[in-house]
Formats: sequence, C-alpha cells, structure tokens
Amino acid sequence: MHQGIGDWPGADLFTRHPKNPILTAKELGYCANVVFNAAAAQVGDETVLLARVEDKRGLSHLTACRSSDGVSGWRVDNPPTLLPRTDLFPEEQWGLEDPRATWLEELGLFGVTYTVYSRQGPQVKLALTKDFKSFDIHGVICPPDDKNAALFPRRIRGRWALLHRPIAPGRDACIWISYSPDLDQWGEHHMVMETRRGNWWDAHRIGACPPPIETPHGWLLGYHGVRTTVGGAIYRFGLALLDLENPHHVLRRSDEWVFGPREIYERVGDVGNVVFPCGWIHDAQSDTLRLYYGAADTCIGLATAKLSDVMSYMLSCPEVPGA
Repeated sequence: MHQGIGDWPGADLFTRHPKNPILTAKELGYCANVVFNAAAAQVGDETVLLARVEDKRGLSHLTACRSSDGVSGWRVDNPPTLLPRTDLFPEEQWGLEDPRATWLEELGLFGVTYTVYSRQGPQVKLALTKDFKSFDIHGVICPPDDKNAALFPRRIRGRWALLHRPIAPGRDACIWISYSPDLDQWGEHHMVMETRRGNWWDAHRIGACPPPIETPHGWLLGYHGVRTTVGGAIYRFGLALLDLENPHHVLRRSDEWVFGPREIYERVGDVGNVVFPCGWIHDAQSDTLRLYYGAADTCIGLATAKLSDVMSYMLSCPEVPGA
C-alpha cells in the first residue's frame, strides 16, 4: 500500500553533501560563466564528471573534471574536452549541452549522449569513449527537436535502447524510447511516460535524467519534472520503474518528487529553482548512490542515498494501470 500524504519518505531519500556546491566555475581554471548538468562515470579509481560549461557568449561546451573522491580536488581539462566544431558539424553551431554517460559492458566503452544546438533546433548526438579523453563521434541519432537522451547499459531482446524527449509544436514534452541494432539506426518508437496535467509537480514537461539502473525489480529511472507557476518554472526530480524486458512499460511511478530545489545555490542562479541530475554512480560495496546534479544552472551539487532505500520507496509507489 502506498503511503499517504505526510508520511511518505521520498523527501528524505537523498542527502545533500555538506561541501555543496562541489564544483563551480571558479574551480575550472579558465574563464567561464557557469558549470552544471554533468554526466557522471567511475573510471578506475577516479570519478569523472563530463560537465556542461557555458562561456560568456552564452554558448556551451563539455569539459571532463576528475576527482579521486568524487567531491573535491577536481582536475579539469584545459583546453576543454569537447568544443563545438562547426567546420565539421554544423549542428553544433550553438553549442553542446547536458550529457549522459552509460557504461556499455558489451563494448567496453561509455556511450555518451548529449544535446547539440543549431538553427535547426536541439538534436541528440552520440559518442563512444573509454577514458573521456578521446571520443569516437557517431553523430546525430535523433533529429530536431529532441533532447534528454540516455542509453540503457545493455541490449534488451537483442537491441540497444534509448530514452529521449522529442518535442512536437503544441504538444506536451514526454519521455519516449527507441531501439537500435547498432547504435546508429533507431526505430520502433514508443511513448514511455506522459506529463500529468493540472497542478502536479511534473505537469508541464518531463525528461529522462541519469541513465537507467538495472535492478531485480526493473529499470530504475530518474526523471525531471517541471511545473510552471506564476513565479516561473520549478525543476524537480522523481522516480519510475520500467519493465526489464519491455522498458516502454512503466511498472511504478512516484506521485511525489524525491528531490527538489531547497538550498540557496539551487534557488538562486542563472535559472533559479532548478535541480537537474544528469549522472549517478552506484557503489555496490557500500550500496551508496551518488547523484550529481546541476543547481540553478550555475553549479554542480552532490546528493547521496542507499540504493536499497530508493528501491524500497520505489516499490511503495503506485502501480501503473495496465503495466
């Protein structure tokens, strides 16, 4: 039975790190406006954040930041790791944004999906890397308007799977899934989750956040939801559980958000009232789930939880009719 209003544990699932924000533009070592919305990966003994950095023109690029403890002592690539190459890739005219990184064990590589912007609108691009130093750029895999893409870590029924968010004019921004035999050609598109109308926290638009985590109960999906108020938009973070072999089927979905803007660095910045996770790392030995998130489109924060607690909460959430 799902817990009633007032006794739900979702708000206490994730604990902010006491050193938040753990990364700001002043730590980059080169001139920039803000750093936020970073993919996260464990590469050997290092935590790597592939962060979105916005320069003072307003255009973004991606920079790898490395740390031995995932909190401090960040070593930042200079020059930046991935800069727009408009001579080769005209779709990158207005920059690179909001990466997600998924370890693809079959390939022994990380699959990095990110948004590229141009006059034609946002598109999803894919690159493969083993070390976040050199990249094999596969190119655009989702035409405009599309963004918020994250790969599943293994083939499902023989095919790779990708969560993403196509946007049609005048339509709600919802989460979709597509399948591919080779990471290049994508098809069999299904809507996964829709926005909830009215005053819900995820009424305006939703999108996949970090890559899904495989659990015995299903794929754990973290997603952002946006509610538009008279004071502006509020970006919060919620959870869903997808079927292991048919991930376009939602098994459970949290009614409440489990992480939202509260601290001053999350409420005040270039875009206030935003928490936007693009990466999480699970340490199986300690059961610790580290959630890296952009705060107010200005800096990067870290919050932690026990994956077992997250799953206990997830399994208390309502079952989705027809699942």
